[in-house]
Amino acid sequence: MRARLLATRMRRGDWMGGAIVAAAAVSAMSFRITTVDPREFVGLCASRNAPSICAVRHAVLWLQYEHCFGLASLLLGLLAFVFAYRPLGVAALALGAVAIVNYNATEGVVGAALGLWGWLEASAPTSSEAP
Repeated sequence: MRARLLATRMRRGDWMGGAIVAAAAVSAMSFRITTVDPREFVGLCASRNAPSICAVRHAVLWLQYEHCFGLASLLLGLLAFVFAYRPLGVAALALGAVAIVNYNATEGVVGAALGLWGWLEASAPTSSEAP
């Protein structure tokens, strides 16, 4: 009974949103583990002929230090909460996961929570759909 209830409440957009959030979190973690955390990349990126991945690494570190991931998640989460719009909620949750991975957890968690709330409000059945 519960499985059927879950299947009826979870729509295709909800499954797609969950996949987007998971993909963003896994991508952020794998990029961080492979290029940001290893000490070898510090010397490699400081060299004169640095590989092009160092520009992306530098941009991610700058965005992390300026709290851009967390603030963007917070802004999108507020918009998703106010307008109860599913795509904004998915974006807030995805950026919240990226923010947490990149040590912007204070703003990222709040933005992700607000985004999840907006996403759930958008997915909730209306009074005409309620049993």
